[in-house]
Amino acid sequence: MVSTAKNYRSTGVSQQSDVCLMLEGTYPYVRGGVSSWVHQLIQGMPHLSFYLVFIGGTRESFGEAHYELPANVVGIETHYIMEPEASVEPRARKVSEKFMLQWYSVLGHFFDSGEALSQDDLDFMLGQLAKDKGFSRKDFLFSEQSWQVLLLLYDEYATSQSFIDFFWTFRNIYSPLFRLVEIAREIPPTRVIHSISTGFAGFLGSLTKHHQKIPYLLSEHGIYTKERKIDLSQAEWIKERHNVLDNSMHRSNEQTRLMWIKFFEQLGRTSYAFADKITALYEGNRLRQVADGAPAERTQVIVNGIKLSRFEKAYQARPATPPKIAALVGRVVPIKDIKTFIRAIAVSCSSDPDIQGWIAGPTEEDEDYFHECEMLVTSLNMESNIHFLGMKNVAELFPQIGVCVLSSISEAQPLVLLEAMACGIPCIATNVGASAEIIHGMTEEDRQIGSCGWITNIASPDRIADAIKQCFHSDTKWAELGDNGRNRVIKYYQEEMMFDRFRQRYEELI
Repeated sequence: MVSTAKNYRSTGVSQQSDVCLMLEGTYPYVRGGVSSWVHQLIQGMPHLSFYLVFIGGTRESFGEAHYELPANVVGIETHYIMEPEASVEPRARKVSEKFMLQWYSVLGHFFDSGEALSQDDLDFMLGQLAKDKGFSRKDFLFSEQSWQVLLLLYDEYATSQSFIDFFWTFRNIYSPLFRLVEIAREIPPTRVIHSISTGFAGFLGSLTKHHQKIPYLLSEHGIYTKERKIDLSQAEWIKERHNVLDNSMHRSNEQTRLMWIKFFEQLGRTSYAFADKITALYEGNRLRQVADGAPAERTQVIVNGIKLSRFEKAYQARPATPPKIAALVGRVVPIKDIKTFIRAIAVSCSSDPDIQGWIAGPTEEDEDYFHECEMLVTSLNMESNIHFLGMKNVAELFPQIGVCVLSSISEAQPLVLLEAMACGIPCIATNVGASAEIIHGMTEEDRQIGSCGWITNIASPDRIADAIKQCFHSDTKWAELGDNGRNRVIKYYQEEMMFDRFRQRYEELI
């Protein structure tokens, strides 16, 4: 597992940072809502210094940084924890029985994820894992005692799984823990840890908190464990080679999937257990955090906010009559369900051929899926009506459209809806995350403002098409919906409100 460390400010961090951000698969190497939020947060706290720790899978999945780091970022580390290391010649190794009992106890929590790892478990990991005189990665791979632990775990938890599948899945899942421990021991001194997810980043936050004895703030946009379960349900690398009648192969594949799910559940549970404060974007996610193990008294909702002044010119440029253009702004990836949007535009065009569908967002993250979307457009004969625009400045894009559409199968609190609302553009969104709260209001007082669009079920192109038709039916109603959305943003979703709440959290912890 190869790591690279980059420091954009100096050859070394000479002073303690105020906040160390743990970032998994996001800023600054990936565009998108979470990355934009991180950049916004750092810029909004110029009085604080930030040190960034980026965790990725493999180097080939990430290119160059997409953001210029603000001046108050004092350093950044970049680690790829799934990279294969240089081959090591296997040789017999012996490990302390005491270490093996402790390692077996730690792994048992991952196979049965009902309880979080304890402080003693983290003491063992930080004190002994990835050390030549402790329990090294070579010991994990080649020692007789490690082999015996693997056999015990297989007999206890996975006898319905192919042993070969279990063996390689076991190695792939637990090898990154050694690298996370090494990273945690080497992170420069900081005053507070702030992880932007559970998962590997959140677990690293727990290790670093325990190692440095400092406070730990955990913020989730989506619920990481839930999103990984969605990914695993669609994962092609968990090979479905079996015939539908071959139950043994089916059970083996499901057991492999379950091993990964249990692993991510434990990463989340330990993240929650060690975090001093935990934030969610809306009440539904806060309740999900509690159900997944977060102590309720440490949880709080802090909604996103946007910089309203950025969209003032866009609002003033809004036309009196809605352009017959529905736009989806987002990454072209399966979780955004671009295909449902494409089908919705095709349905809309069957009754009004003047309707256009624009897809504005990066296409390089999942090139296979992008190609599938292009082929779907072609198969529906929609090349003249549906266009992939790539990345666009939304403040310039929104005055050109009539409605913003979000067809995602999973979201937290989509910034793009707030940005469209700030421009006075009505919205259509699937009933995921905080979308219904954003469009219809989150409290009785908020609902008095009025709705700013429509909520549909996921994977419902007909419902989305019907909402598009309603949106373009009346110029007066269209403007009213748009103004309702803008008024909601003004009252509840401005970025200074968000900054104030996070300043409070940092001050309480620091």
